Amino acid sequence: MIPLLDLMALAWFLICWLGYSEYSRRKAHDRPCLSNTLDLYREDWMRAMLKRGNRIADASVVGNLERNGAFFASSCLLILAGLLTALGYTQEVMEVFSSLPFASSGNRSVWEIRLFMLMLVFVYAFFKFTWSMRMYNFAAVLVGGAPLSDDKQVSPASREAFAQSSARVCSLAGDAFNLGLRSYYYALAVVTWFVHPACFIIASTLVVIILYRREFRSDALDTLRSGKVFDDPVSKKGDDQ
Repeated sequence: MIPLLDLMALAWFLICWLGYSEYSRRKAHDRPCLSNTLDLYREDWMRAMLKRGNRIADASVVGNLERNGAFFASSCLLILAGLLTALGYTQEVMEVFSSLPFASSGNRSVWEIRLFMLMLVFVYAFFKFTWSMRMYNFAAVLVGGAPLSDDKQVSPASREAFAQSSARVCSLAGDAFNLGLRSYYYALAVVTWFVHPACFIIASTLVVIILYRREFRSDALDTLRSGKVFDDPVSKKGDDQ
């Protein structure tokens, strides 16, 4: 039987994870944050790309962004392999953690649930990173198929529509990467569950606070927004879970 404190800690973790994801998605519609600010720069990037005759630099940037996702996706697979191995040595792992001060030993089923929860977080991250990689592949195709700067048959309206569409694909790829990266933060919170459920509750709360401050109140956000003049309300955008 799972102790009540462990169930409460798991429930609070899920509330933090799902609740903050929904909160950040909604707030990005009407409040400045890193996500919607970067969307504006991506639009500027695509408009500038259409004016260039040589798009090698743009293709290189897309390739570098894709490789970042590939690195984290491969890391997720290595971590999952280690967690699967740990499932076969649950008793040994329990003995290691039981020697820690204030550690909550629990029974075998509780430890297996903790391992499965950690695996679930990294499975989720893997799917987000691989989807980000694929969308950056789409972005690379768009860069390769972008109308040439001296093509007079393409109207300004068509160029703007292409820039908006390309920027949106890059934004979706960036959002998926962001969600995958957040999962690493949540995974660190799950690790504290192996020590004690109370630590898990505290860590889950701290992760949400850190994510909020970095997304909505960081120096990076202020610096990015200082480089643009905002005559219109913040552009609407989503951070789909």
